[in-house]
Amino acid sequence: MTKEQVIVTAAQMRDIEGRIFAAGMPVAALMEKVARLISDRLQAMIPQGQRVGILVGPGHNGCDALVVARELHFRGDQVWIYQPFTKLKELTSQHFQYAQSLGIPCYQKLEELPSCDFLIDGLFGFGLEREITEPIASAINHFNEWNQPIFSIDLPSGLHTDTGEILGTAIRANHTFCLGLWKQGLLQDQALAHIGKAELIDFDIPLADIHAVLGDVIKVKRITAKTALATLPLPRPPVTHKYKEGHLLLICGSRRYAGGAILTGLGARASGVGMLSIAVPESIKPLLVSHLPEALIIGCPETETGAIAQLQLPDNTDLSSFSAIACGPGLTKDAMPIVQQVIASPVPLILDADALNILAQLGTIPTLQQRQAATVLTPHTGEFHRLFPDLPYTNRVNAVQTSAEQTGAVILLKGARTAISNPQGVVWINSESTPALARGGSGDVLTGLMGGLLAQIANQQTTIEDVVATAAWWHSQAGILAAAERTELGVDAFTLTQYLIKVLLVWNQP
Repeated sequence: MTKEQVIVTAAQMRDIEGRIFAAGMPVAALMEKVARLISDRLQAMIPQGQRVGILVGPGHNGCDALVVARELHFRGDQVWIYQPFTKLKELTSQHFQYAQSLGIPCYQKLEELPSCDFLIDGLFGFGLEREITEPIASAINHFNEWNQPIFSIDLPSGLHTDTGEILGTAIRANHTFCLGLWKQGLLQDQALAHIGKAELIDFDIPLADIHAVLGDVIKVKRITAKTALATLPLPRPPVTHKYKEGHLLLICGSRRYAGGAILTGLGARASGVGMLSIAVPESIKPLLVSHLPEALIIGCPETETGAIAQLQLPDNTDLSSFSAIACGPGLTKDAMPIVQQVIASPVPLILDADALNILAQLGTIPTLQQRQAATVLTPHTGEFHRLFPDLPYTNRVNAVQTSAEQTGAVILLKGARTAISNPQGVVWINSESTPALARGGSGDVLTGLMGGLLAQIANQQTTIEDVVATAAWWHSQAGILAAAERTELGVDAFTLTQYLIKVLLVWNQP
């Protein structure tokens, strides 16, 4: 485990820092170290001689900002300080006094502030829980309206550290320097419009202190490229064959939604799965054959509406013949008997799209509690509410943990920051994505990709949740790469499938 993976709440961060201080690290020394690291990053990012406004709060976040002000002043930048509070913490007060002694202009009223090229936000750090009130609320709104680049220290002022909730109002930062360890609120969808680009400032927290507070099993962590790539079934052994590389069954598509089956199949193709079988209504079998000639396309009897009426697998084959099954894209709700059949199977199973809507009709928790094999659910927000209508949703991390614990399934909750939980409540968050993926069909691609990976590791020691996390990372990186080349408007789901292999080429460069 690396510190880049660890995600903490405000209470956990407070306890970790408490251990550091109790071990003898002076508070002033740690704050000086942290602020100097921020200053170094800023000096690498901001051209020398700029006009920089420093927003100073009453606590240690304000103290960090004051050290930054001092360092930028010594570099020759034109620095001014906005500090509207009457009462400051002792260390902050000392640094404020020193800044004044250096002749740095200090202001308490908005109308007195000069213009600037950049703003440094040090009003509030982690642990803020109450709504921001006047006059600070108006000040934050005022700075947001300036449309100048804002760098926030630890997290944008006004964000709840754990939930990412906007506490009345919040700074809209262009860049956020998260201090020490990633804060949970920075990885919640509702906070993203305020964070800009986030980076971790590592100030050498001992791993022993992290484990002392969080335990040996880190409950909430980021998916990183290193952990995702380590889970891929690469390299393959020099002697192998197609049946050793997994056999995935996709059950998807209908006469009305043939595209969902194609996209799911293309996602599975990119996974490198050894054998791919796709069960679809007989009427769309020729279409699937034309797009996926290497797959075994199984034409099934269909209903009057064009949904699969029953599975018609090849001779000497049943559901237990497959390494994994992925079911749902394009099925329509008329395929309820099919979904019931795969849920009763003893094979690792991914349920997506219409399979999730059918599961909600069947009763999510009692239905899944009867399954013996591993199950993965991949809902977006609307599907999640249908699956778990009684579950509070104020905190995505808590919601996905609770749903996984109640069902015994691995839950992947889609979003700008996809969250994944196993039944033991361990959560992975995909911290990098792109709005280019907000296109119809991109979720179908993920289902196929995930199914192909799951089929390949079925007989290995890799956990299901690690495979799900890797698929989510791989899928989002393909979207990021495609958007960089084609803009966010140019990444349709079919195009996305063409970038999946490019991701591995980029990340496996020496």
